[in-house]
This record gives sequence, structure tokens and C-alpha cells, in this order.
Amino acid sequence: MGGMTDHGRDVRFGVFLIPMADADPVAQAIESERLGLDYVGIQDHPYQRRFVDVFALLAMIAGSTARIGLFPDVACLPLRPPAVMAKTAASIDVLSGGRFELGLGAGAFWDAIVAYGGTRLSPGESLDALEEAIEVIRKVWSGERGLRFEGEHYHLSGAHSGPVPAHPIGIWLGVYGPRALGIAGRLADGWVPSLRDDLTMLSRMASRLDEAANNAGRDPGRIRRILNISGTITDGPSSGVLQGPIDQWVDELTVLVLDHGFDTFVTSADDPRHLQRFAQEVAPTVRDIVATERGRRDAE
Repeated sequence: MGGMTDHGRDVRFGVFLIPMADADPVAQAIESERLGLDYVGIQDHPYQRRFVDVFALLAMIAGSTARIGLFPDVACLPLRPPAVMAKTAASIDVLSGGRFELGLGAGAFWDAIVAYGGTRLSPGESLDALEEAIEVIRKVWSGERGLRFEGEHYHLSGAHSGPVPAHPIGIWLGVYGPRALGIAGRLADGWVPSLRDDLTMLSRMASRLDEAANNAGRDPGRIRRILNISGTITDGPSSGVLQGPIDQWVDELTVLVLDHGFDTFVTSADDPRHLQRFAQEVAPTVRDIVATERGRRDAE
């Protein structure tokens, strides 16, 4: 499962909201902030008729909260021109007092993307576009004038950037494959995968990310590791990864920090009781155990 890869970052916790038009995701976000969680992440599927737009929702949440961080988990690049998306991200960051991060994906569900007017790309083309988009987005956040970029997929022809974000917005990539993890290791500020049952595969991907960062002359510890997790807190015995009592959740998340380098865990919000226990019982215990273990390691 790999060696010790704890990067020493603060351990944070968040909630993954589904942007249902007939629910009240803003109220869920307000409750998540009240519970002390650090982030609200929201999936971006513009072609899903039951969903409200993720950036509109994140702006509403920003205006309804005071502290919690916000990010699309992850934004659908093929339907969002990167220069305009960068402007939107910077705007929400400015209006929220520096609480926005940009989760970004290369695209999935291509039939739905095409149905909504997007261009179907091969896996290789979508990663080419993602790499170009990262450069475009950072240029648009620079505050500089006369921006120029000539790519295969995206172009800037003398654009003037602004507003400048209120803080250095992180670009967190939701990617999995070898080439995509190479891009993340070279260029991204964060990595935001989702946990399936296979921790071994997750560990291999984390190692590949570290290797890509090292090869690019970057400290792998500078890349945030945000993990979308699903599961159920129960009062019975374990029935799988993150399917069991509080102690199991604490143990498994602690291992993901100390042995696999993850620093942020984002859980589903479908069950209010689950969210409450995650925020009030799991999160503080994981933080305490990680702090104790790091202190013990530092003393050795």
C-alpha cells in the first residue's frame, strides 16, 4: 500500500452536495458551515435537467455563508470556455472574500455534452484541452492586459484580465489515468479523486502523482489531496470501506492521511444525521489522532 507519504498538511473536511433544483442545497450548505465543516463541493453536470447551474449555486451559497470554502467538484471543462470560467471563479472568490477553489475535470458523459452543444473529444484531446485550459485560466487570473494564447482548443487574442482573485485560487484536477495524473503532478494545485472500494488503486494513483511532481521539480507536498468519499456511519459491524461505526471511519481516514497523503475528505450530505456525526464525531477525532501521531513521529 506504499510507504509513509503524509505531507503534513492541515486535515480538513467538507460536504458534497447534489445541486437538485427541487431540494434546498443552499440550506444544506448553511448547515454544513454551522457544523464546522471546511468545504462545500458541488458536482457540475450542466446537461442534467434536474440540476441548477453549479456556479450560480456556489455564488448563492457564498452570499448565504461567511466562512466555508466553495468549489465545483469538478467543473465540466468541455461546456465551459476556460477564460469565462476563470472570470466567474475570480468573481465568486472576490465576492466571497477568498473562499473559492476551482475543481476542474476534462469531461465525461460525452453523449450528454454533445447534446448540449459541446464538441466530442477523444481521451487524448480532452487532456490536451485540459492542459491548455489551465494556462488560459491562470493568465485570466493574472491581472495583466493584452493576454495572448494560441492553442489547439483555446485562444486568447489580446484579452484583458480581471478581476484578480482575492486569494490564490487552487486548480484541483479530478483525474485518474496515467497521463492525466502526470498533468496534475506538473501543473495542478490539488487532486480531487473519488474513493471507490479499491484503496490499492488509489495508493498507486497517489504515487504516480508524487512521481510526476518530483519529475517536474515540484514538491509533491504542495499538491492538495482532496478525496470524495461515500459510505455510511452505522452503529453495527463493518460491511466494507467506510461502511461501519465511528471508530472504523476514524481509523480509515487517519490511514488515508498518514499513509497515503490525503488531507481533505468530502462526504455526501444525503442523510442529515450522517453529516452531523461526520462533522462532530469523525472530523475532530481524526484531527486529534493525526496531530498526536505527527507529534510522535517528529519526536523520533
